[in-house]
Amino acid sequence: MTSPGIVVEGVRRAFGDIQAVRNVSLVAHAGRVTGLVGPNGSGKTTLLLMLASLLAPDAGSIRIDGVDPISDPHAARALIGWMPDALGAWDALTSRETLVVTGRLYGMPKAEASARATALLEEVGLTALADSPAKVLSRGQKQRLGLARALVHEPRVLLLDEPASGLDPQARIDLRVLLRRFAAEGRTVLVSSHILSELEEVVDDAVFLVAGEAVDAGRVEAAARRARPWRVRLDGVEASDARPQVAAALRLSPESITVDRRDVVVEISSDEDAVAALRELVAAGLAVAEFAAAQGSLERTFLDLGRGVPPQEAAAEPAPPAPPTVGGEQTNDEGATA
Repeated sequence: MTSPGIVVEGVRRAFGDIQAVRNVSLVAHAGRVTGLVGPNGSGKTTLLLMLASLLAPDAGSIRIDGVDPISDPHAARALIGWMPDALGAWDALTSRETLVVTGRLYGMPKAEASARATALLEEVGLTALADSPAKVLSRGQKQRLGLARALVHEPRVLLLDEPASGLDPQARIDLRVLLRRFAAEGRTVLVSSHILSELEEVVDDAVFLVAGEAVDAGRVEAAARRARPWRVRLDGVEASDARPQVAAALRLSPESITVDRRDVVVEISSDEDAVAALRELVAAGLAVAEFAAAQGSLERTFLDLGRGVPPQEAAAEPAPPAPPTVGGEQTNDEGATA
């Protein structure tokens, strides 16, 4: 059994009359990647700011490897690698200088910070841009620099807000590999993302937020069990012609099956039923070239949970106020203060 790296109990946070985080409890375990999933305005960023010690909750408790980030932010920040959804870089500094300065803020000797910067620039694929000012970096390159900055001090707990945003396909693959490696090293990884297909391939656990509340596990399980669409493609057969053939093999009415480009789409209740459906298609002599779920389990659960939220409750999450600054720079982007 893995130990809990992050424990949140009954956390609330309001901005004026708007309750951004209503009542969130969650556990993220060391050695696992936990996904934080929810629509815009569900409270994800506000929650991550509280975990990073950059915003105080109105109620509830938070522990990061046993440390309270509100009462002892210095100790918590030594454990946390914080990557916000936008870099907020010092534009005049180069990529290398950004990492060296961050290392120095964490108390590293200059030589150690320089060596760490060189290693991280290679790890995130920015060696060629090491001495370029941050202002010339693309969105995806800034994301990679933001990840490197979060890793400078070898944190035990990683808080990543939309880390794949702006990354090209190869960089997304590299990110998945890194996150799995961090988990294998025993670190706690909590990652928020709207790119559910990316999360699907990397997370061990998922926490769903809707209208500022963590969704009850029973409700999540029920949503995950609902029917989902499966794509069927027959070799050499147009989807419009395949539709009646698939319907006949599965003993369904053609009207219950839809056509989407070259595939026909069938609603299937469970993985067990999907196995049975594939067996029937093959037994009917159909040349099945593709048979796959049209949605991942995270996406299906996310969509089903979203349908159950009354529109008036899905209030937009206000932008949290900017945390205090140190030397003119926001501490929420650095995760470290002088």
